[in-house]
Amino acid sequence: MNKENNQFIDKYSKLLIDKGMIENELYFKYEVKRGLRDISGKGVLVGLTEISEIVSYVIEDGDLVPCEGKLYYRGINIEKIVKGFLDEKRFGFEEVCFLLFFGHLPNKSESEVFWEMIDNYTSLPENFVRDTIMNAPSKDMMNSLAKSVLTLYAFDENPDDISIDNVLLQSIKLIAQFPLLAVYGYQAYAHYYKKESLVIHPPQKGLSIAENILHMLRPDSSYTDLEAQILDIALVLHAEHGGGNNSTFTNHVVTSSHTDTYSAVVASLGSLKGPRHGGANIKVVQMISDIMENVKDWNDDEEINAYLEKMLNKQAFDKSGLIYGMGHAVYSLSDPRALIFRSFVEQLAEEKGRNDEYKLYSKLETLAPQAIGKVRKIYKGVSANIDFYSGFVYSMLDLPQEIFTPLFAVARVAGWSAHRIEELVNYGKIIRPAYKSVKKQQPYVPMVERG
Repeated sequence: MNKENNQFIDKYSKLLIDKGMIENELYFKYEVKRGLRDISGKGVLVGLTEISEIVSYVIEDGDLVPCEGKLYYRGINIEKIVKGFLDEKRFGFEEVCFLLFFGHLPNKSESEVFWEMIDNYTSLPENFVRDTIMNAPSKDMMNSLAKSVLTLYAFDENPDDISIDNVLLQSIKLIAQFPLLAVYGYQAYAHYYKKESLVIHPPQKGLSIAENILHMLRPDSSYTDLEAQILDIALVLHAEHGGGNNSTFTNHVVTSSHTDTYSAVVASLGSLKGPRHGGANIKVVQMISDIMENVKDWNDDEEINAYLEKMLNKQAFDKSGLIYGMGHAVYSLSDPRALIFRSFVEQLAEEKGRNDEYKLYSKLETLAPQAIGKVRKIYKGVSANIDFYSGFVYSMLDLPQEIFTPLFAVARVAGWSAHRIEELVNYGKIIRPAYKSVKKQQPYVPMVERG
């Protein structure tokens, strides 16, 4: 931009900030629940779903009382689901996709057919990697993923058909293709921007999605059973989280306009990209790295607390005043996904020789809520959410940070797809909430009379 353009942007961006700010009191006056949540964090009811349920409180004598968090996929406790497939020594993500779509766990025959469908669709159109992914690769993997998904529209014979059978087929294909889009998108980025060798492994038939991700991502295609198992659990825990989370609600909103599947998924990707949603685990890893550099004794609670308070007072790390990975819009006492993950983190840290880091994470899980309670006025409990541990797990799996959020999308496309189908099946109205204008009306002034 030239000097005049810079001056224009500088002047009028300040004007937008100065004059565009709506007084906070007006939100209370008109009872606007910002973020569609009340002061206690309870979401405003905007729809009904059978796909998943989050429980974070119980009602006692008419009052909301926080409880240990619970998450149900199609009415089945997530803890039972994870325990079930682990006890039977199976991977769980594919059957969780089936469960989210169809409302029941697959029997052996259904499981085999569904796995075979995913296996058959774990491929991309001819020359897609060369012409789309490698052509003008993005520095941001979520944008790369979005570009690829929109391009897949052009290869679909019936892209705008929103009949349930066609949307179901599109959804299964996307579940199978997302790992390839994410991994190859990263490899294009690493080649062009990091100057690394370009290694493209085709997916292998018969592997689970978690196994194929590690196989395709690593130059030597090697991984341990524990690594594949924990990545599979990560996909299961990220697959779905109620209709009200930002990216899933976005999918409901866009789907209600009856747009195509690819556009609806890309809208959700745009939401998930944000650091206040899917990008939070990267901030956790960066934050922990900062703490390790600035706290000399990782076993000294007082020194850790002092640094946490500096972070909360916007004097340390990114000076946002946040402790990333702590707190959740819905959960208060605990995030069940974090609790499940934590039980495997220690095992992986042992295998990777990173026990000291794990102990620091454990300390922070206890100390951070205390620091937040001391510095902030909070209306509900604060506990570690899944982002607190997922970034650590991905780093121990030697996954590059650039692919953390795309992996979230690889999992969550299952939930988005299930909710899209539910929205279409129930043929709801186009989602169109109201915004109240608080700007006073003013007369039109002819150009010659303007100052």
